[in-house]
Formats: sequence, structure tokens, C-alpha cells
Amino acid sequence: MKVVTTDEMRRIEREADAGGLSYTTMMENAGRSVAEACQRIGIAGRRILVLIGPGNNGGDGLVAGRYLHNAGAHITLYIWKRSTEGDENFRLTQELGIPAFRSEEDEDMVVLRSLLKEADIVVDALLGTGISRPIGGSLCEILKTTREEVEERKKRTLGEKLLPIYLPPTPLTPSFPIVVAVDVPTGLNSDTGEVDPATLPADITVTFGFPKRGHLLFPGANYVGKLLVADIGISPALAEEIKVELATSEMVRSLLPKRPIGAHKGTFGKALIVAGSVNYIGAAYFASAGATRVGAGLVTLALAESIHPILASKLSEATFLLLPEDMGVLVPEAVDVLAERISGYDAILLGPGLGREKKTIAFVRRLLGVELGRAGRIGFLREGEERHLPSLPPLVIDADGLNALADTPGWWKSIRGLNVLTPHPGEMSRLTGLSIAEIEADRISAALKAAEEWKQIVVLKGAYTIVSSPDGRIVINPFANPGLATAFEGS
Repeated sequence: MKVVTTDEMRRIEREADAGGLSYTTMMENAGRSVAEACQRIGIAGRRILVLIGPGNNGGDGLVAGRYLHNAGAHITLYIWKRSTEGDENFRLTQELGIPAFRSEEDEDMVVLRSLLKEADIVVDALLGTGISRPIGGSLCEILKTTREEVEERKKRTLGEKLLPIYLPPTPLTPSFPIVVAVDVPTGLNSDTGEVDPATLPADITVTFGFPKRGHLLFPGANYVGKLLVADIGISPALAEEIKVELATSEMVRSLLPKRPIGAHKGTFGKALIVAGSVNYIGAAYFASAGATRVGAGLVTLALAESIHPILASKLSEATFLLLPEDMGVLVPEAVDVLAERISGYDAILLGPGLGREKKTIAFVRRLLGVELGRAGRIGFLREGEERHLPSLPPLVIDADGLNALADTPGWWKSIRGLNVLTPHPGEMSRLTGLSIAEIEADRISAALKAAEEWKQIVVLKGAYTIVSSPDGRIVINPFANPGLATAFEGS
């Protein structure tokens, strides 16, 4: 699924309109989609307050209000700065007898507060994509009032629901306002994920055609709630050239190799994991267990000899390659042992938990051929050697593998082939010289620039992880899980 910027979405809508899908039809489809999302909550007899702003976002809200009214909900419109003269969608709501109040006539927000105290659902159709200025004035007051009332009622009703814990679990009927945002929560920048202080957090955001970048970048992603991408009739072909995509379970499933019934362990490849040290044993364990769990046919853990007994007691499926060490950390001579075995493996993971001791950094640099003052080498050749030992298989360089590279100017010029680098923001900062704040402010651009310059696949970890290729393709992983926000040894 493609992820678009505001300008890209406008271009797509123009082309859709030129191709016969009119703006009027797109608005009708968008409003109906918002109503359908509300219906999932259950709306019969419920009170729904629709906050209407100027422009297309407000138009979507008017259409949604009409559909919700026809589906049996009690709808009220609260209108901010929208001229309704000649507005066909507003006229249709008035033909149905839907009550409408105007913010400019609501002194001290008395009417708004009264409506919010009774609303089961609040539809935010005030401002959509393209916001670029700070929110102030009456709109700020509307959003502030709405947020105060919604949060107060949620605190109260959540406490009521948590008391009877002895009751059997049953679906909870919402008795507090569920906030449904139209396209984006008002105040969220749909390109950068920045949020205005007045932004109203949503429980559900219904966006149209394609997700926007701001839905998937923090802090904005914290305000979106559950993101629903509604089909409003736009052909996916109009976004075919866009290189930013959202990972879906279907996409990931399609990338997994088939596992034929007649397979054996050699069918699924051999992975070599170079990881761990005396202080970071857990990193080696999790990396090896993870490689086994995802289906590698054979997993070999290459590690410092002294920590082998600990890991051998925990890893029943991995094999082991014991490497030279000094006090539980790898030393440059370990490369010679690896050189004798490397050709039998299809991929290498290098780095988790290796530590940052000088001898270990020298080991990593020698393994990768990235040594200070010596560029352009790869593999295991020593000075004066003429024979050519096998080159490295495809690499995943992680954690201390990356840290060993960070202090070497131009390190990427010495690494051959297309490999995968997996920095978190701190490691990315050390590799690029950018501050963590600069990276987090534009994660997509940071990952893309690094992938293009280094000519490597860059996996910029975090919520949400950005996977960037040197050819400009980007995939955003939306499967954020706060359970992952914990340190293990060597992370």
C-alpha cells in the first residue's frame, strides 16, 4: 500500500477527477466511508456531534452526518468558519432536519460543552491535510474545549468499567465520546507527523485512498488511533510511481519463501551469527534463537570461547563456532578461524553484543576490510598475502558491528555488495553525524539519504521502522509494539 505526501495526494485527486471520478463523487464516497467506520462502533440511537470546518474536510463531515442520520443516529452539526450559502451538502442535511450550530454564535463555548457532555461519538471534520500554520483563535478554543470534555468523560467512564472485574468479559458499549478524525486529526501535519499543541487525539482516523506520511511518523502517529484507509474509488495505478509503501501482512507473507514438503535443512539456507561477549550474552542468544525461529535451515553462532558453555545450555538448535578471544571479547585473530568456514554460509549477522573494546573493533574492521587508512579491501587478506580467500556472504550489520564502523571515515566505500544495516537512531547518529533530533524529525529522508550514499539497505529502527533501499524505495513497518521498547544485553 502506497504512502503519500499532501502534494502527491492532490496530484492523484486531480488525475482521478480528469479521468472521470469527480471531486463530488470522491467527497460522497469519503463521507460515506466515515459513516461506515462509525457504524462499526454501533450508532443506532446514539448521539453524534460532527465538528464541521471549511473546505473539503468539512464537506466530508457533512456527507458523513447525512449518512449517519439515515442510519438511525442523532446527529448535530457544529460549524466553524464555513460559508453554507450554496453548499449542497449542507442543504441536504437541513432537508433532513439535522440541527446545526455556529461557533461564532456560541459565546464562551456553552453550546459546544453541552453537546459534548451528551455525545457518544465526536467526528472531527474541522481541518484536513495541508495544515502549515499554528492553530489559534476560535479554532484553538474549540479543540481545547473538546479535548477537555472528552478526556474528562473518558477518565470517569473508564473507572466505572474497570471496577466490576469479577464479571465475565463482554464487549464494552462505549458510553464516552469516541473521537473519529476525518483524514487526519485537526492539527496534525500530514507530511511530517508534527502536531500542533491544540491537536485533538483520535480513537479512529479514516483516511482516503492512501495513508499519509504524517499518520506514520511520530509524534503524529500517537494521535491517529486506529487508522482505517478507505477506498473512495481512486485507482491504485495513479500512485504506481510513488516509492514509499506501507508494509502489510499480505506484503510480508508474499516475501516469505515457500517451504516444500520434501525440503531438508539445506533447503532453507545456513546463517552464521557473529555475536556476543562476556558482558552481552543475551544479544547472542536472542539473535540465534530468532534466526532459528524464522526458519533458517542451519544456524551457527560464532562466539568467544569462554561464553560458549552459557549459551550452549540455552540454545538447543544452534551449532557453534568457537573463536579466539581475550577476557570474553573477540580479537582480530578470530577472522582467521572464520575464514576457514565462511564459504559454507548463505548470510551473516554481525554485531549484536560484541561490545566496543578496541580489540573487538579491530576484529570487525578486519573482517569487513574497513581498516583505518586502508580502503577498498573486503574479506580476510592480510598485508602481503597474495591468495584470495572467499568474500563475505550477504551481511546484516547490527549494533556493535555498526559502532565499529562509525569512527572510520568513508567506511561504506570499502563494503562490497548489497547488505543490510540496522541502526537505531543513536547508531544512525554516530554513522551520519546528524543529531538524533535531526534524524527523528525526518526519519524517511534520513534513511533514504543514507541508503543512497552508502549503497546499502538501511533499516532505521524505531516505531515505525523505516526500510530504505539505494534505488529510492522505502517501506514503513506499521507493526509498532511497545513491548519491544526494552533493552536486552547488547541491544
